[in-house]
Amino acid sequence: MGKLVLKKKISTVALVILLVLPVFAQSQDSNFGNWLIYIGNKNINQKWNLHHEVQYRNYNAIGDLEQLLLRTGLGYTFNEGKNNVLLGYGYILSENYLDETDNKTSVNEHRIFQQFISKQSIGNVSLSHRYRFEQRFVESDFKMRFRYFLALKVPFKTKEKENSKFYLSAYNEIFLNTTSSIFDRNRVYGGLGYNLNKNIRIEAGYMNQFFETSSRDQFNIISFVNF
Repeated sequence: MGKLVLKKKISTVALVILLVLPVFAQSQDSNFGNWLIYIGNKNINQKWNLHHEVQYRNYNAIGDLEQLLLRTGLGYTFNEGKNNVLLGYGYILSENYLDETDNKTSVNEHRIFQQFISKQSIGNVSLSHRYRFEQRFVESDFKMRFRYFLALKVPFKTKEKENSKFYLSAYNEIFLNTTSSIFDRNRVYGGLGYNLNKNIRIEAGYMNQFFETSSRDQFNIISFVNF
């Protein structure tokens, strides 16, 4: 019975996503893209964890690849689960348009990163701070970048004053280079999430990513899986 209920919930969420996506399936001129994101975490034991994620980023809804990102890492949790340090590696394939033409060029990046995550709660609001330092090998160039990520999650309340399976999610992340032109980009996100069970949750939301002289809007669909 439990598996049947879970399958129905997954089917319902998938149907909502499929109905929403066409709204954002506009042409490239709209400058509105879509990111499909999977974030997984495997607990090796009470202290060590294996992080892995896949991000499929498109210029439009689906089918015009902007970037494919694969990331993994080994983490260590301490302070009763409130803190985690992680050493990771990422591979990023970017498909960049040349000037204002329909032609693209492929850019390969290999990335090593170190990060520290700190979690805290204020009432029923969950806060997460992530500090990440990246060493980026972009084709023949070497770059370094610092990122600070602040996220919050607020569960809805039911009539019985218990937490609902639905929640609001928001974050801001700033990227800073170590060389001249220090500001790289900033991302602001807000979305609605649903806890399928204690190990799986799904979010859908809007993100604005702005650079020094331009910006892009994204519709993000994110799945989080812990096992």
